[in-house]
Amino acid sequence: MPRAKIVIAVAAVAVLSGCASVNLEQNLSSANAAANSFTDGKLTLARDRNEQDALRQRASDLLAKPLSQQDAVQLALVNSPSLQAIVAQNWADSSTAAQSGRIANPILSLERVRLGSETEIGRLLSFGLLDLLTLPTRKGIAEQRIKQTQLRLSSDVVDQVTQVRQAWVRAVATQQTLTYTQQVVASAQASAELAKRMQSVGNFNKLDRARQQAFYADTATQLATAQHQVTAAREELVRLLGLDDSQAQQLKLPERLPTLPKEPLSPSDAARQASKGRLDLQLAKADYDAAAQSQGWNTLTTFTDIELGVRRDSVFDAAENTHSTRRGFEISLQLPIFDWGGMRR
Repeated sequence: MPRAKIVIAVAAVAVLSGCASVNLEQNLSSANAAANSFTDGKLTLARDRNEQDALRQRASDLLAKPLSQQDAVQLALVNSPSLQAIVAQNWADSSTAAQSGRIANPILSLERVRLGSETEIGRLLSFGLLDLLTLPTRKGIAEQRIKQTQLRLSSDVVDQVTQVRQAWVRAVATQQTLTYTQQVVASAQASAELAKRMQSVGNFNKLDRARQQAFYADTATQLATAQHQVTAAREELVRLLGLDDSQAQQLKLPERLPTLPKEPLSPSDAARQASKGRLDLQLAKADYDAAAQSQGWNTLTTFTDIELGVRRDSVFDAAENTHSTRRGFEISLQLPIFDWGGMRR
C-alpha cells in the first residue's frame, strides 16, 4: 500500500510537470508569419559554423549585383549581427519565461549521527509545496510570457527591417542628388568661365560676372554637402546591414529610386493596411494579460514560502543489536517578519 501511494504521488508530479516549453523554430515561424511582408519568411539564427558559412555565402550572392530594397532586407536578415543578436536574445528570454513555469527540483538530505552505541541514518526528501500548488497558475503565466517574447521578436524585427528600408532609400536618394548636383556644378562652372571671357571682351560687366561666380561658389558648396550626405547615408546602410570592410567595398546601389506608383493609396486602403496586424496593440494586450494574470500569484509568493518534507530515519543499536525505523514529515514555513515582499510586487 505505501508503495502504491508513492507511485501515485510520483505519477501526479509527473503529470503536473508537463510545463511550458520553448522552441526556437516555433518562435521564428511565429515572427515570420506576423511580419511576412517584412522578412519574406527568411528570418533565421545561425547556430553553428556550417549555418554561418551558408548565410555568409548568401550575403556574397546578394552583394554580387546592385542591391535593391528587398535584397537589402534579405541581406540584413542573413548578415546583420544586430538581427542575429535580437533572435538569440529572444531565445534566451523565451527560455527564461518557460523556466519560470517549471516546478523546482526536490531536495534529498542525508545525515548520519552516532551517539554511543547508536547509529542513526536520516533521509529527508523535501520540495516546495507552494510551488507545487501554484504550478497550473505558473504554467499559464509562463505560456503568456512566451507569447510576449514571440510578439516582441516580431516587433523588434519589423523595427530593424524598417530602418534598413529607410536607410536604403536615403542612400540611393543622396546618390541621385549628388549626380544632379555634379551636373549643376559643371553647368555653373561653364557659366562662370563664359562670364569671365565675355567680360574680358566687354560684353559682361563686373556685376553680371560676380553673379555667375557667386552661383558657381554656391553650387560648389552644395556639391560638398551632397558628397558628405552620400558618405553618411552609405555608412548608415553599411552599419544596419552589418557589412565588414570587404563587404562594404562590394556594395553597389541602383542609380535611381524605383518609379513612383501611378496612383497613391486611397485613405481607406492606407488606414486598413496600417491597422492590419498591429503588433504594438497585440504586444500591449499581451503585457496587460500577463501582468493581470501574475498579480495575485506575485502577492502570494513574495509574502511567504512553504516546504514539505518526508522523513525516514533508521536507528541501529549495536549494544542491544536492535534496529528501528521512524517515519514522519515536516513543514517549513517562511515567516514574513523582516521582509514582507512589498518591493517585489
